[in-house]
Amino acid sequence: MTALERAVAHPPRVTGVTSRSPMAGLARRSLGFLDVLAQSVSAVAPSAAATTIPAIVAAVAGRGTVWAVAGALLLSLLVATTVNQFTRRMSAAGSLYTFVSKGLGTAASFFTGVAMLVGYGFVAMFSLAGSGLFLATLVGHFVRGAADSALLVSALIVVLAAVCFLVLARGIRLSTRVTLLVESASVALILVLVIAVLVRQGGGINWSVLSIGDAKPGDFATGVVLALMAFVGFESASSLGVEAKRPFANVPRAIVWTVVVSGVLYLLATYSQLVGFSAIGLSITGSDSPVNTLTNAYGVEWTGLVLDASIATSFFACAVASTTALVRVVFSMSRDGFIPAVFGRTHPRLHTPFVAAVAVVPMLVVVPLLVIASGSGVWDAMGVLLVCSVSGYITSYVLVCLAAFVFLRRIGELTFWVGLRALGASALLAIGLAVYLGSQSVSASSLGVWLFLGIMIVGVALYGWARVRNPWLRYTIGVFDETTADDVLGGTVPDPPGRAADRG
Repeated sequence: MTALERAVAHPPRVTGVTSRSPMAGLARRSLGFLDVLAQSVSAVAPSAAATTIPAIVAAVAGRGTVWAVAGALLLSLLVATTVNQFTRRMSAAGSLYTFVSKGLGTAASFFTGVAMLVGYGFVAMFSLAGSGLFLATLVGHFVRGAADSALLVSALIVVLAAVCFLVLARGIRLSTRVTLLVESASVALILVLVIAVLVRQGGGINWSVLSIGDAKPGDFATGVVLALMAFVGFESASSLGVEAKRPFANVPRAIVWTVVVSGVLYLLATYSQLVGFSAIGLSITGSDSPVNTLTNAYGVEWTGLVLDASIATSFFACAVASTTALVRVVFSMSRDGFIPAVFGRTHPRLHTPFVAAVAVVPMLVVVPLLVIASGSGVWDAMGVLLVCSVSGYITSYVLVCLAAFVFLRRIGELTFWVGLRALGASALLAIGLAVYLGSQSVSASSLGVWLFLGIMIVGVALYGWARVRNPWLRYTIGVFDETTADDVLGGTVPDPPGRAADRG
């Protein structure tokens, strides 16, 4: 018997390794790269964003629309590479909530957690409403009046939320594969439309579309933030760090790939839509459905019908992915002790955060239904939900970029360019958030601004209350997946006396 064979047969005892991860109960190391990539891609919903965001940005940025999208792409890359300073070092179901605790401490971590709950929660509501709206539009092709029926959209939201819950309860592997396939097909259809538009223009570059013209700096900054809406959620792959195989390689790669591929698609879609509307003598901001207007004008009507179906599916995929990340933040906050321990329990057979999903999904239905029932149109209701969501996302991005700088400096691994990216992204996002909130506070979606600010104020109050009741929270926040005895050869170490049993 060789020395290697003896070591394998009788491995030396490994000490100092825990027998149970703080994230026990989740299906550790069960998801491949495609599953992790699909989580971020679905959360971003590139096909839905590519068909809706250009018109929203153009309404503010005007001639600077393409450059506003490019600015949002660069800013997203800055944030993505900064977030990856954490994803290469730890696996955390709490994602940014956990990362911030390592740099800025408990208070900032809880504040980030609340911002993420707002971001993921309200974008899930927005996506359920969007999926219901586009499904109603699809039905409207065959049933007169269906597209304008708020009752039909509301009923569809309830059905879609029920399906979303079933997917979350059963596990995400199948859903990630299916949603990635659907997104790929939807993106292919958008590219068909892009090519059709550009070919009809006879080739060449339309420099008037690329000219920034007389766009005002304030409007351009607002346009960048609005374009950033198309990217938010790219970091959600990090919420699967515990469940991913080779998480320190696969999660960072999925985050960057999502930003780059989505950004290229958005630039192409924005440019082609602006060129297309310019050629037919119309304004993109004057169309309720820019893609359908172009498909009719350029003789590819069949793609409009298929796109309505694919966009509805894309919105639903976004709802599933966002809720997946949302319940894992709730799960992590429970494991940290901020909220009742029951929310940190997992299904004993399916290994999913079942209790958190049971608590979260009904709220994702009630809020959009109440907004729609208040008399607002479905699209207006979606605007309110989106403003609140984007504000939550950007707040969490500002904090995680600051946390990365402090964390890397603390462990002695801060380099000049990494530090510059982190501080630069944080400063730009903070300025953009201030401009965005200011502009939206006087818009038709102003309710979203006050809703966001109200929730964050309540979050601060809850943190103060939790700290008074449980002073020990200050030292225990930010649990993440740790190497266990089962992960190493010779690591069969029993639990120390008094160690808490697995809450899964």
